[in-house]
Amino acid sequence: MNRANKNVLVVGGAGYIGSHTTLALREAGFNPVVYDNFSTGHRDACFGTTLVEGELSDRDRLVSTLRDHDIDGVIHFAALIEAGQSVVGPLPFFRNNVASTLSLLEAMQETGIRRLVFSSTAAVYGNLPDGKPLNEGLPRNPVNPYGHTKSMVETMLEATASAHGLQAIALRYFNASGADPQCRTGERHTPETHLIPLIIEAALGTRAAIKIFGTDYQTPDGTCIRDYIHVNDLATGHVAALNNLFETDLPGIRAYNLGTGTGHSVREVIDMVRRISGRDFAVLEEGRRAGDPAILVADASGANRDLGWKAKHSGIDQIVRDAWNYALSAQGESFRSTGS
Repeated sequence: MNRANKNVLVVGGAGYIGSHTTLALREAGFNPVVYDNFSTGHRDACFGTTLVEGELSDRDRLVSTLRDHDIDGVIHFAALIEAGQSVVGPLPFFRNNVASTLSLLEAMQETGIRRLVFSSTAAVYGNLPDGKPLNEGLPRNPVNPYGHTKSMVETMLEATASAHGLQAIALRYFNASGADPQCRTGERHTPETHLIPLIIEAALGTRAAIKIFGTDYQTPDGTCIRDYIHVNDLATGHVAALNNLFETDLPGIRAYNLGTGTGHSVREVIDMVRRISGRDFAVLEEGRRAGDPAILVADASGANRDLGWKAKHSGIDQIVRDAWNYALSAQGESFRSTGS
């Protein structure tokens, strides 16, 4: 496949995972075009890539963008992502994540573009009690509005594929983490809610303490276990999915987990930040949060088999080191870590 002739619209490409994927697309020979409204994304994370500022809900602008840039395929990241916030304020999640995606699908249908990689989530599975690795054959049973919105979009893709020949891959990933090793881009949400950057804030002294929610789970150290995947591995997963759509030309929607199959507990991650940073910080233990399962780990064998993809950079030490160095660079400090 001649990727140099393939133009890819990256919707939400100025965000955390989108910016890393934009870099990966360029390195793979694609021509990415970033489409973003910058409500959470960052202009400096576009790296000189062709940029179109617009709303996901703006069907006409999407149509003109797809035509003007001769787009061959789309990767869709644009979404509100905080599960807790979706519980207390669900309507913006349904408007942005579901209703606005209709505009994208309508624009793609009008312009005859059939290939779509969709940023989904492990939250579509809900909370399963047995702790076994989750596979794509499990039913979708989300427990919060955020998970429901992603599941609803997958349903929309299924119907569109059946009726109009859409070719789509939904990538359900677990705990995105880490940063570009060259510190070109990284995680900078406002407010920040993800564990690793929160721990790093405690190590940097910009957060008073890190909180552990629940220490009595049925896990080796009593804290929750999660599957952390390096954002660069997620980026290459999106490139692999896009390659697959171009190479197979199969209508329909397929879903794949992106993860490592290995989990790390909250205490393990805290200890790794201490080792990499060489700094100590306060840790507070609080009660469980409602709805937090003890273990969430991915079975990514489908992506390994069908997409030729495998996580290569997702050791927890590398994830933390890259995130730590990015945080230092954001403060104007040189890259360094004490961990080996």
